[in-house]
Amino acid sequence: MSTSNEIQSKYFGEFPIGSLCLMPLKGTETFTQNINNFILEWRKLLVSNKVYDVFADDFIKDSYILEPEIDRFGSGEAKCVINGTIRGADIFIIVDVVNHSATYEMFGHINHMSPDDHYQDLKRVIAAANGKAKRINVIMPFLYESRQHKRSKRESLDCAMMLQELTNLGVSNILTVDAHDPRVMNAIPLSSFDSLSCYYQFINAILNKYDDIKIDKDHLAIISPDIGAMQRNIYCANVLGVDLGFFYKRRDYSKVVDGKNPIVAHEYMGADVEGKDIIVMDDMIASGDSLIETARSIKQRKAKRIFACCTFGLFTKGIDIFDAAYKEGIIDGVFTTNCIYQLPELASRDWYISVDVTEYIARIIESINHDSSISQYLDPYGKIKTRIKQYTESHSNAN
Repeated sequence: MSTSNEIQSKYFGEFPIGSLCLMPLKGTETFTQNINNFILEWRKLLVSNKVYDVFADDFIKDSYILEPEIDRFGSGEAKCVINGTIRGADIFIIVDVVNHSATYEMFGHINHMSPDDHYQDLKRVIAAANGKAKRINVIMPFLYESRQHKRSKRESLDCAMMLQELTNLGVSNILTVDAHDPRVMNAIPLSSFDSLSCYYQFINAILNKYDDIKIDKDHLAIISPDIGAMQRNIYCANVLGVDLGFFYKRRDYSKVVDGKNPIVAHEYMGADVEGKDIIVMDDMIASGDSLIETARSIKQRKAKRIFACCTFGLFTKGIDIFDAAYKEGIIDGVFTTNCIYQLPELASRDWYISVDVTEYIARIIESINHDSSISQYLDPYGKIKTRIKQYTESHSNAN
């Protein structure tokens, strides 16, 4: 929890641009509630320490959450109703487009919500709020259609179209977490788009979980599972000061399976990994097949332990293959964040570690509401270095 001095220093004396309003869409209620709790605690510190000479009447509330009501007709059609005042409010709409646990009834049948359903609900909330709110911000941790971010043949550009549509609807800021390819922001070059990284949160979680990690080139390496994940793995390897290796996926371009060319083999390029702990970073676990094959290839090269850090744990084919891989000794730990829906059965698995990012997102929201810079959160280099120093010193003293 932050101290009053930390809270004060990050606002630079700025006053909120509007009354804070958190709007969780279906499936994000608990995540938003945790964010709300952090912000409320920080604002109480601001008031008790008299950071500002004057405080707005609604600066401290029982809750900053205003849940929009999505009403469904029997046909599956829907509308949004906002039961509360939002005039002059700085609204933050939080949406998890991959939360398949959310359901609705249509023609007497229960349907699980798809990314398209969540996105349509988001637009309904924007339509209900526009013209009254001072500003509308969208926090979409998993960027809608982010895997369809580029065109290589005659195909749709869904993610780019979504970004343009949201800005045309009046959204001022779009925030996502670890975008599949941040260059998709080129679709809206004059609008505010930020892709937040979780580098610090992952490294901190690993150091909290394991007390025998040695952060040097002789004992640790970073491995990228494919070319697309190279940027995030290069960053972590440089910050940690360890070697980097990578796999490239050799694909069969003569066929298409489940919308993609099947992988024939994972080819490795990089330093020797024998006897080293390995951190594999990627933006998501979909089916998990590719990650398990990557881990298997690393193990065959006599690596010590393998820790997978993936921002989004989709587990589209379930978690049985991870249970088997853990039992076989192929993978030692899987870290994913709680910014999207997590399968309930993950909590009982020894190989799974949930990485909490609610405080991180809460800090971003508070900074934006105060119209302050978020650059310190976009590049966590200094924070990672400080955490590594603390970890190294505490373990050297223990020895």
